[in-house]
Amino acid sequence: MADPYFFGYGSLVNLATHDFPDPRPASLKGWRRAWRHTDLRPVAFLTAIPDPDSEIEGMIAHVPKNDWAALDEREWAYDRIPATHAVTHPLTHEVEIAVYAVPEHRHNNPTNSFPILLSYIDVVIQGYLRAFGTDGVDRFFATTDGWDAPILNDRAEPRYPRYQQLRPEETALVDERLAGIAARIIETA
Repeated sequence: MADPYFFGYGSLVNLATHDFPDPRPASLKGWRRAWRHTDLRPVAFLTAIPDPDSEIEGMIAHVPKNDWAALDEREWAYDRIPATHAVTHPLTHEVEIAVYAVPEHRHNNPTNSFPILLSYIDVVIQGYLRAFGTDGVDRFFATTDGWDAPILNDRAEPRYPRYQQLRPEETALVDERLAGIAARIIETA
């Protein structure tokens, strides 16, 4: 029987946000990331969208006790999609890998009322920096759509539930990359 693993491409890359066992860098072919809002959450977040010409880096990890319930609960706004044959990974034993993605009929573009949280971006970029270095951060930005969305600066009072404190150089890297793409930062009221 194959061991169940998931492919994370956002906050799950940041190992400080979870304790899922056996995390390993991996890549998912035929997908890219996009910032989307759905009626299921009050803010925008990342999803994976099919794209035959793209490949994204991320992290695979084992599903504890072969029980998807805890991960399904964490990722409740997503559908779990089989992705075993699209994932390149270092494991040598038989695995089944799934990726979580927002159902396409629930995709909406972020708006000022439903922005991306800067605290969420911070967590994701910290994860990519630690797992893949600055080149990995650059690849993350290049393989993610929707950077024209409004980004709410909630750093003073982070709204993202798994927020992690960034080191000053990590914050500077996030700010530099966002400035480089002319991101639209909006301040909290």
